[in-house]
Amino acid sequence: MARVIGGISTSHIPSIGKAIENNLQETEYWQPFFKNFPGIHAWLEQEKPDVAVVFYNDHGLEFFLDKKPTFAIGAAASYMNADEGWGIPTIPAIPGDPEFSWHICNHLVESEFDITICQEMKVDHGLTVPMQLMWPNNSYSHMKVIPVCLNVEQHPMPSPKRCYNLGKAIGEAIDSYDKDLKVVVLGTGGLSHQLDGERAGYINKEFDLYCMDKLISDPDELSKLTIHDLIANGGAQGPEFIMWMGMRGALNGELNVLQSDYHAPISNTGAGTMLIENK
Repeated sequence: MARVIGGISTSHIPSIGKAIENNLQETEYWQPFFKNFPGIHAWLEQEKPDVAVVFYNDHGLEFFLDKKPTFAIGAAASYMNADEGWGIPTIPAIPGDPEFSWHICNHLVESEFDITICQEMKVDHGLTVPMQLMWPNNSYSHMKVIPVCLNVEQHPMPSPKRCYNLGKAIGEAIDSYDKDLKVVVLGTGGLSHQLDGERAGYINKEFDLYCMDKLISDPDELSKLTIHDLIANGGAQGPEFIMWMGMRGALNGELNVLQSDYHAPISNTGAGTMLIENK
């Protein structure tokens, strides 16, 4: 049977892609962020997952404000990205796993989740930056990826509890898949940040560290938060934390935190990085 071997959380801001392109990882500004990934690379090399389920949000490449599904899941054989206007170079196609995706989609619908199933789907920096961080030099061709896109751009947005339960249902679907596969789950985005308005540049380190702690020790407590709580405490873009809640929901074993790091600011963002083993 398929099984979730662990979860990884990371920021996905587009400037990370520019830093990778320009080989800035060891510069004074970027080194405190990139130094957190060699341990993750070593773990991925050791565990050799077959599939990555990636919780992310689309920033207008595939879904714009005129059509914004609450939950969208890719069921394509491969995923391409395109020029988003950030100056980030496109990366090679990311392999998909349609059969596994359809299994998850069927389970979610049976579990009364309303999802948009995408047999063609462009993926933006919300997914491509984490792929570059986890598998440097675009070395992900051996991986299959299942994109899980959550709406954090247009209200109404799904609550932390709803996304946590979505992750649980995806974890159940993975456990019931009858192929021997190792699955790693990625929660991307955030943490606290606000890109515009009166609070532009806002970062709340205390709240970020609280969320990182409770994510492991008491996710049910985090499920009590509303989207407005995330905005009030984490800035207008703070709701990206719901992707972390989806990732956490899919982890249903005994958890062992192998790595937990926080650095701010990176492009006016509080960046958290976690590596969580799911025993």
